[in-house]
Amino acid sequence: MSKNLARHLRSNLTEAEKKLWRHIRNKLLGGHRFRRQAELGAYVVDFVCFEAKVVVEIDGGQHADQIEEDATRTAWLETQGFSVIRFWNNEVTENVDGVLARLSTFLEA
Repeated sequence: MSKNLARHLRSNLTEAEKKLWRHIRNKLLGGHRFRRQAELGAYVVDFVCFEAKVVVEIDGGQHADQIEEDATRTAWLETQGFSVIRFWNNEVTENVDGVLARLSTFLEA
């Protein structure tokens, strides 16, 4: 994956990604430092906390049609020692507090 793609994605976050980023940037979530649209191997992940080895993916409707690709991606990330948590766009936009609570619990586990 090229650095240009990651840069482009950072400049063009979805509304759900923007909303979550406002709540997790600058160590706002339990002191955990997240990076957005970060390169991991051949992939660009939505958010990653390297210290906790946690990847956060925000999935839009297209992910309902790419279950196999997402499973392959998740499996590879797990072989690299990362845990992956996924949320749907509408979960973030409609219940960001619930998403943050689940993410906090996941990070502390």
